[in-house]
Amino acid sequence: MAVRPLLFWVVLCLLFNVSLLFAADQLPQALLTPPMGKDGAPMVMVPAGSFPMGVPQGDRDGGRDEYPRHDVFVDTFFIDKFEVTNGRYLQFVKATGHRVPQNPNNPTRNLWQGDTIADSVTDRPVINVDWFDAEAYCTWAGKRLPTEAEWEKAARGEDGRIFPWGNQMAGLSRANFGRTGLSGPVRDRPERLLLYPPIISVDKYDNSVSPYGLFQMSGNVAEWVADWYDPKYYATAPDKNPKGPEKGTQRSFRGGGWIDSTPSVRSAQRNGTNPNTKMNWMGFRCARDVKSSGAAQN
Repeated sequence: MAVRPLLFWVVLCLLFNVSLLFAADQLPQALLTPPMGKDGAPMVMVPAGSFPMGVPQGDRDGGRDEYPRHDVFVDTFFIDKFEVTNGRYLQFVKATGHRVPQNPNNPTRNLWQGDTIADSVTDRPVINVDWFDAEAYCTWAGKRLPTEAEWEKAARGEDGRIFPWGNQMAGLSRANFGRTGLSGPVRDRPERLLLYPPIISVDKYDNSVSPYGLFQMSGNVAEWVADWYDPKYYATAPDKNPKGPEKGTQRSFRGGGWIDSTPSVRSAQRNGTNPNTKMNWMGFRCARDVKSSGAAQN
């Protein structure tokens, strides 16, 4: 007599599992597998949701452009796991004939020799690119620059942490920063030799990734983002998918670079400069939308 109830529950469990599999098959593919742009760079998904953007008024390290702190909702998007490397940027230059990264003021700050690069810098972030170079690369790759809100959420998650890894103070065991004045080969740790400019491979510091698994959202190179920069923008910014002011004279950049001090590598830190600026501590990473149909863009 006990066989039939047991058989009933077995069948019910099987049907339940099949329904789960069916439901999973109906999930948008973009939510299951991050897309791959033309550059082949790995991306991660940042799910939709709200996060506290900026810092509380009176925060010791925060600038006036970082408050008022306000909750911002950001739709699901994808973002590069790593900063764009010289190797990937070389693919872009060869495919499009775009100008090579060159420092306009000091040739000794270049990593490229004409349109070639040394093997030793292939996996290090591209530098000496202005905002227009960054935008052109992302467009070629089938992506775009992230907004300030997307970048900050990707860097710090939804719990208001100060740095990508949490609230512990930044140090050389977690980020590549504070190296102003270096003028030759320097040694960070025994296994890591740095050249000048002292940028490191984009996959280092796996002990300090962001909540979504992004590397070096703090230090190494500062990163261009899409928005025009306005230090007073937070006072009037929309609370859903803000894209920055409609116009301006400076473009925003985030994250701080090898040249910066601890306050400048915080996830909430903001800054802006002329979009034509090229520096040996400035790079970028790309982002990508999820189509409303639920499919990843090709």
